[in-house]
Amino acid sequence: MSCWIPRPWRGSTGLLRVRGLAVGYGGEPVLEGVDLDVEPGQFVSLVGPSGSGKTSVLRAVTELQPIEAGSVELDVGANEVGFLFQDDALLPWRTARQNVALGLRIHGAEPERANEEAERWLTLLGLGSFGDRYPLQLSGGQRKRVAMAQVLALEPKLLLMDEPFASLDAIVRTRITEELLRWVEREHLTVLLVTHDLEEAICLSDVVYVLSQGPRARVRARYEVDIERPRHVLESRQHPLFATLLRRLWDDLEAEADLELADVGSAGAEAAP
Repeated sequence: MSCWIPRPWRGSTGLLRVRGLAVGYGGEPVLEGVDLDVEPGQFVSLVGPSGSGKTSVLRAVTELQPIEAGSVELDVGANEVGFLFQDDALLPWRTARQNVALGLRIHGAEPERANEEAERWLTLLGLGSFGDRYPLQLSGGQRKRVAMAQVLALEPKLLLMDEPFASLDAIVRTRITEELLRWVEREHLTVLLVTHDLEEAICLSDVVYVLSQGPRARVRARYEVDIERPRHVLESRQHPLFATLLRRLWDDLEAEADLELADVGSAGAEAAP
C-alpha cells in the first residue's frame, strides 16, 4: 500500500518525510525501502550511481511518478513545492520577463503585478537589463538564472533540484551555485538536491544521503556535514571536514561500482557455454 500525504503529520518536525519508498516502471523496482527526512531550513542532497533512482525520489515527492510502496509525507501544500530541472523549462517564444511572470500568473497574480515581480527577481539575479530577451538570446548561465527566478518568484517552501547546473562550465557553475547558496541561507529555504557531484553535495548540504546501485536501490549511508554557515563554495573545499567526507562518499560509490562489476561478471560466467 502506498500513499502521498500533503499535510502535517504527528510526531515529526520534518518538512518532508519519506518512508519505505518503492518506485518502479513496470518491472523490478528501481528503488525500494528508501527512508529520508528533510527538516525545515535544511539543505539535503541525494547522491548515488546512475540508475539508483535519485530523480525518481524527486518525482515521487511531486506526484509526477506513482509510488509502488511506502509513503511520502509533506508538511506543505503541493503548490508550495518548487522544482528546478536539469534542463531549463523556458518557453522559447516568451521573453525572460514573460517566462518568470508566467508561473505567477498561473498562481493568480494580475498581469501588472506578475511583470513587476518578474522584473524584481531578474534584477536580484543580475538580469535586470535582460527582461526583453528571448531564451535563444541568452547564454546558458543567463538561462539558468532565469529558470531560478521563475522558481524562486513563487516563494516555495520546499525547493527540489535535479542537477540544475550540470550543463554549465566550471566558472559559471560556481558563480550561480554561490548565488543560490546565498539566497537559500538568507531565506532559510528547504532544499532537496540530486547531484552526481560529490564536492557540490558537501559544499551545499547539511545532510547527504547515498543511494546504492539499482535496481532495488536503498539508502546506503547518511552523512551530516558539520561545516558552519554561511558558506562559500570554494572556501568550503578548504575546511578540514571536506576531504574526510569526500573520501567517505567516494568509497561508498566505489564499493557500489565494484558490486555492479561483480554482478556483471557473475552473469557473464553463468551465460558462458
